[in-house]
Amino acid sequence: MSHRPTPDPKSSMWGLIAYYLRFCRLQRKLTGDLLGEVLGCSKSTVSRLETGVLQLDADQALRLDQHWNTGGIFSFLVWYATLGHDPDWFRQYVDLEVKASVIKTWQVDLVPGLLQTPDYARAGLTTGNLSDVEAALEKRLARQTILERDNPPTFWFLLSQTLLELPCGGTKVMKAQLAHIIDLSHRPNIGVRVVPKSVGHHPGLDGAFMLMTLANPHMEVAYVEAPGGGRLASGTSEVASYALRYDQIGQHALPESLSRDLIRQIMEAM
Repeated sequence: MSHRPTPDPKSSMWGLIAYYLRFCRLQRKLTGDLLGEVLGCSKSTVSRLETGVLQLDADQALRLDQHWNTGGIFSFLVWYATLGHDPDWFRQYVDLEVKASVIKTWQVDLVPGLLQTPDYARAGLTTGNLSDVEAALEKRLARQTILERDNPPTFWFLLSQTLLELPCGGTKVMKAQLAHIIDLSHRPNIGVRVVPKSVGHHPGLDGAFMLMTLANPHMEVAYVEAPGGGRLASGTSEVASYALRYDQIGQHALPESLSRDLIRQIMEAM
C-alpha cells in the first residue's frame, strides 16, 4: 500500500472517511487486494481512497456496508460528505489538474485561473483579505505552467458574457485580460466559447464547475465551487450529470469565432 499518510480525520468529512476506511481494513487484517475485490477496484485505487487522492463513491460505500454489515455507516458518511463543502478542496483540485488529459470549465463570475493575467489575478486576490497577496499570486500563476508543457491537456472553457464585462482591476487591466483570452484561444488545444447574455435563463446559472478526465488512472471527476470551500464529485452518476449540464450550457454558447468577435466588442466598448 502507499506510504502517503492518511488524511487527518478532523480535516474534513472526506478525511474522516479515508481514515476510517483504512482503520476498518487493518482491523479485519485485509490486504489492499482483498479490499479491492470487495469494492470492485484495484489495489492502487484502494490506496488512493485511503490517502484521500480519490473519494469513496456511493456505490463503493454500499458495497462496504453490505459486505461488512456496518448498518450503513459508510453510505451515511458519504452522503453527509457530498452535501458539505471541503475547505481543502482546491488542493485536491490542483493535485488532479496536473494529471488531467482534458479539462472543461464553466465559469460564471471570474475569468478561470488558468487564463488570468498577473494584473487581473492580483486585483482579484487583493479583495480577498489575504495576508500575503504576492505569495497567493505566485501560486496561482505557477498553475499556468501546465499550458506550456510539451504535451499539455486539452482545455475547453465556457464563459458567461457577464464576467467578461466586469472590469476587475479597472478598464486597462480588463482590456489586457480580454486580449490575453483571445490570444490563448488560438492555440490548438484551447477552446473558448462565450454564452451571451441574450440567452437569458440557462442550465449554468446555478454556479461554476469543472470537469477533468484523468488518463492514469482513467477516471472523470467534477469540482463544484462554493464560497469558503468546494466539493469533489467522483461518483459515476454525479459526474455524468455535470457532463450533461456542460453540454447543455454549450448548446447556448457561441462558436469560437463569434465568441472572439464578442470579446473584441466588449473590449472596444470599455
